[in-house]
Amino acid sequence: MKTIKIRPSAGVFALAASLGSAVLPATAAPAQETPVTPAAPLQRQAPAGAPNVVVVLLDDVGFGAASTFGGPAATQALDQLAAEGLRYNRFHTTAICSPTRAALLSGRNAHAVGIGAVMNTADSRPGYTGMHARDAASIAEILRQEGYNTAAFGKWHQTPDWEISQSGPFDRWPTGMGFEKFYGFMGGETDQFEPTLIEGTTPILRPEGKDYHLTTDLADQAIRWMRARQSITPGKPFFLYFAPGATHAPLQVPKAWIDKYRGRFDQGWDRLREEILAKQKELGVVPKDTVLTPRPEGLPAWDSLSANDKKIAARLMETYAGFLAHTDHEVGRLVQSLKDSGAYDNTLFIYIVGDNGGSPEGGLSGSLNYMGVLQGLAEDQAANLRRLENIGGPDTYPHFPVGWAWALNTPFQWTKTVASHLGGTRNPLVVTWPKRITDKGGLRSQFGHVNDIAPTILEAVGIEAPGEVNGIAQKPMNGTSLVYSFNDAKAPEKHTTQYFEVFGHRAIYHNGWMASAFHNRLPWATGMQYKEKPFEEDTWELYDLRTDFSQARDLAALEPQRLEEMKALFLREAAANQVLPLKGPSVGDTALPSLTGKRTQFTYYPGAVGIPEVGAPKMLNRSWSLSATVDIPEGGARGVIATIGGTAAGWSLYLGKDGKPTFTYRLFDVKTVDLVGSTPLPAGRHVLKVDFDYDGTGYAKGGYLKLEVNGQAAGQERLPASPPAFFSISETFDVGVDTGSAAGRYPSDDAIGYPFTGGSIERVDIHLR
Repeated sequence: MKTIKIRPSAGVFALAASLGSAVLPATAAPAQETPVTPAAPLQRQAPAGAPNVVVVLLDDVGFGAASTFGGPAATQALDQLAAEGLRYNRFHTTAICSPTRAALLSGRNAHAVGIGAVMNTADSRPGYTGMHARDAASIAEILRQEGYNTAAFGKWHQTPDWEISQSGPFDRWPTGMGFEKFYGFMGGETDQFEPTLIEGTTPILRPEGKDYHLTTDLADQAIRWMRARQSITPGKPFFLYFAPGATHAPLQVPKAWIDKYRGRFDQGWDRLREEILAKQKELGVVPKDTVLTPRPEGLPAWDSLSANDKKIAARLMETYAGFLAHTDHEVGRLVQSLKDSGAYDNTLFIYIVGDNGGSPEGGLSGSLNYMGVLQGLAEDQAANLRRLENIGGPDTYPHFPVGWAWALNTPFQWTKTVASHLGGTRNPLVVTWPKRITDKGGLRSQFGHVNDIAPTILEAVGIEAPGEVNGIAQKPMNGTSLVYSFNDAKAPEKHTTQYFEVFGHRAIYHNGWMASAFHNRLPWATGMQYKEKPFEEDTWELYDLRTDFSQARDLAALEPQRLEEMKALFLREAAANQVLPLKGPSVGDTALPSLTGKRTQFTYYPGAVGIPEVGAPKMLNRSWSLSATVDIPEGGARGVIATIGGTAAGWSLYLGKDGKPTFTYRLFDVKTVDLVGSTPLPAGRHVLKVDFDYDGTGYAKGGYLKLEVNGQAAGQERLPASPPAFFSISETFDVGVDTGSAAGRYPSDDAIGYPFTGGSIERVDIHLR
């Protein structure tokens, strides 16, 4: 073939020079040949045949709550999954929310990750700061880098209080920890009808609709996300973390679900425990010789309650059962979506029924607005009886009595937070994977822990735990994969040693034995009732769980040498995992960062929304002033100016639909104050001011609320008390809109959040006095 040579022009040479010799003239000398390193692939592919992974984590569900494990709440989706997969009856959590989630997502012990305490009680000890360690990357980040799509829906509760605002930083938010998509809430709980929602890192209002419920919304969002992935990249596996706020308080669910259980709990919690244990034995989820542990001292017998107390308590339990059944129904929709799309057979579906045992935070009597009772503000029984049919609806914030939590932990002792005993740490687990699990409906009794979930996923996917993630060397995972048990019911357990600790309650498991030390905090006690005592005074107990399923027979006196060895083992494990020094519950550690510090003057502008209460001005137990400057056009304005809290408790300064300035203060179910100006604000610039004059010093005292419009008194009223610690642990401070549930009495036919419209907010100033 003839070769044609083209002599480049001077212009071509000039162009080549200007491009850094990217264009070489034909007459240039040939470059030396050098080996070329192949470029890294532009997209990382997951291992061939890797399964989709779905992890469901419910909240505050005891071992004996769901029908699949003998409980009174119908959990049909869980029943079906159990029939198609495996039930695990010796699976454990940490006994409280945030640590369980940290262990699940990291595969490490919670204290080793830095989240040894629930976020609301973080302190400056290294294992308890709430700062998720960077050398313990989440399973979401690992899978994302291995070619998975990743998403989280629901409750997070893994970010320090001082990082939960629009100022960030966002690297400990879900989207900073490996989840490409997040839709849910950042705190420990939220109103189920009017939640404080986040999408990605942005506060949002819930979707419109009269029949809204958060769990349904979360399921809708998750299904939509899965279908989009399957539409766009059908060959790409996904990891879905579905963690609804259910069944954490507030116990809120559509009334039809509650009414299904009407009259089902009139027998009380003592009898219910007997019924649950009988059903558990019938189902085979506990051994036939399992012993029912006794009611703890201080928890009343059902028969000791008055007739009215029983009515309220029974309705609260009906609400809880309906809430759990409704939640499981929504999980069932996820499962059906997977089946409809053909993805179910190669999906590892992990359903963890609770992040700890049943919750005692409703106290001895339960309540219709538990945040107030939790802080020592009593409710009126007669008023609660009049509102019996409203329990579980949007105008209540209820929780059941601790007796029901104890019953739903059958057959074990104690409840949530008590990490020393199985009532706090033993939770059901169901695992399905049709492509790999052949023992349909099987039971597994190997010891398992929530830190086993990440290693299980990695082995199922077919990848090793990385030694380095994002340039940071990783600490080894503490958990052990459960894959070895999938098709071998008799396989020896591989997770042989595990410590537990929450609020000083502590235990150590080793080769079938458990040593337990209950610290002095009764799980239903409020913070104001708690007094620390030396840990040396705690009594250690010893149990052989190989023959004593329910931890009922204390062998400490018979095996003193073994007990001493177990106590020494606990100390070694505790030292290795940042558990020490031990300490009881802590709130308000001043060594931790704070969004407000010691400031007493604050100025906020429109756009300041979604600020958690712990990051807002500390207005409790003191006097304060609030001043808002607004501009009103001809035709008037309406909407929220500034607010904090929600329906349970809080305050809101707003213009009513008629344009009148209004200040509403909700003191739980104790009292609601409404101060309303006499006339609508005319066009022009106005200054609205609210003063609270606190009664002296100390906690939870009352005082006078006063509203002024342009320096003129518009109303005042006395509060008999005030919250000692918080309005809520879920609601936020907002300017220009009310995210979450309504703190004010807004028009029901207006937009969600009652945004300020028709005028402008210049600024909002708060002065702490």
